[in-house]
Amino acid sequence: MRDLVREYKGGIRAVDGLDLDVATGEIYGFLGPNGAGKTTCVRILTTLLRPTSGRALVAGCDVVRDADLVRRSIGVALQEAAIDPLMTGRELLRMQGALHGLRAREARGRASDLLERVGLVEAGDRRIGGYSGGMRRRLDLALALVHRPVVLFLDEPTTGLDPTSRAALWREVRALNNEGTTVFLTTQYLEEAEQLADRVGIIARGRLVAEGTPNDLKARVGMPTLHIELAEAEHAGEARTALEGIGPVEPPDPRAPTRVGVRSASGKGAIAPVVRLLDERGIAIVAVEVESPSLDDVFIAVTGTGLEGGAVQPPEAEAVES
Repeated sequence: MRDLVREYKGGIRAVDGLDLDVATGEIYGFLGPNGAGKTTCVRILTTLLRPTSGRALVAGCDVVRDADLVRRSIGVALQEAAIDPLMTGRELLRMQGALHGLRAREARGRASDLLERVGLVEAGDRRIGGYSGGMRRRLDLALALVHRPVVLFLDEPTTGLDPTSRAALWREVRALNNEGTTVFLTTQYLEEAEQLADRVGIIARGRLVAEGTPNDLKARVGMPTLHIELAEAEHAGEARTALEGIGPVEPPDPRAPTRVGVRSASGKGAIAPVVRLLDERGIAIVAVEVESPSLDDVFIAVTGTGLEGGAVQPPEAEAVES
């Protein structure tokens, strides 16, 4: 994407001059509060919405001038798929194959392969109206894969799923990526981005405000903190003084008199030096825990709100985005 803009009535910019690159074979996680512009970007990249200005290429094809070529190269699983509840999963997959130009025999074979891939073999000949939410999501993923796309767009694919269904979908996304599929993933689950994404982009007010690997982004907002539980509160002051050579020491907390905190870029690597240092001074330790910055900390730092917090755009912008 280069200087991509999508403007709505009243001059509201859901996407405001966005520049973004996603590499072939990458899983790219796209995060943002409600109304930030995530879904608008996906709609533009999947040719469902024309940009006001700027340019976007998907699989080397312009989303405006070469829209047909883009559609042949991508698979799309949106939040709300229009699935006929009276059809069976197998019927819908065969129909999708026919729409993509597969011959009847090839479409039948592809449907069987995909039902097995997403774990719906037993449910394949049942009407979709009886599917659970997790089964519908898996079928939606299978539908997006019928024509073997090189780029897969997943718009909040696990929203509303139970942990088991979510983990199953994550495994399938990883497997697809290992086979070479590029994945563009929008999500409101920070854990999902950490589990799946090679890189993460955070969008707010239609602009990219942070980008990098999950670990790089977390490192920008702070160092890991070692929380040391002492055997006796009377040694807390001496322990804080000794730990100043390790890194910044947290101030005392009256609610936890035996607890001492020190920050260190080494994270878990600092545990041994800390234990050795305090042992040399005869200070007994009960436990050491390491707390690293989270993607939620990054999100709050760059957007001013948690991921499930209020919208960062005016209400009008949120309305058109959703």
